[in-house]
Amino acid sequence: NGITTRSFYPDLEELIQDIAAAYRQVIKDLYDAGCRNIQFDDCTWGMCCDHAYWTGRQKDKSVTIEGETAKYLRLNNLALEGRPHDLAFTTHVCRGNYDSTWFGQGGYDKIADELFGKEDVNAYYLEFDTERAGTFESLAKVSGDKKVVLGLITSKNPTLEEKETIIS
Repeated sequence: NGITTRSFYPDLEELIQDIAAAYRQVIKDLYDAGCRNIQFDDCTWGMCCDHAYWTGRQKDKSVTIEGETAKYLRLNNLALEGRPHDLAFTTHVCRGNYDSTWFGQGGYDKIADELFGKEDVNAYYLEFDTERAGTFESLAKVSGDKKVVLGLITSKNPTLEEKETIIS
């Protein structure tokens, strides 16, 4: 919880720098072991899409989704600083799949500017397997030559989709 964290890290900037440094070390270790493709499997972004989650989480009204997503983006980009050029890095915006259930819903619109426009990754894996993910309009915010892989077929339901449903 926040109180325990603040007892060790009264300065949020120090916490952010230490987390980023830990990520950089893991990324270096994976690269040195031969890995050339790493993925953030990031539930944070998926929860920021969910209005019910956000309003239930926020007791402190001075904390905004814009401020929090800017903080998450900064941490991710600090973690990726100095990575080798031949290391591909992707972000999967996870909405949950524990025991074929989900925990986040809502379109990517609230996070598109920060995540798609500013995160220093090569590609995104995005869930669009149900209406819970919103429309494709937020994909216009994807910057540069980043790639997007659309998760259009669900792994949360054993029923095989009809071919016509997938095509449309």
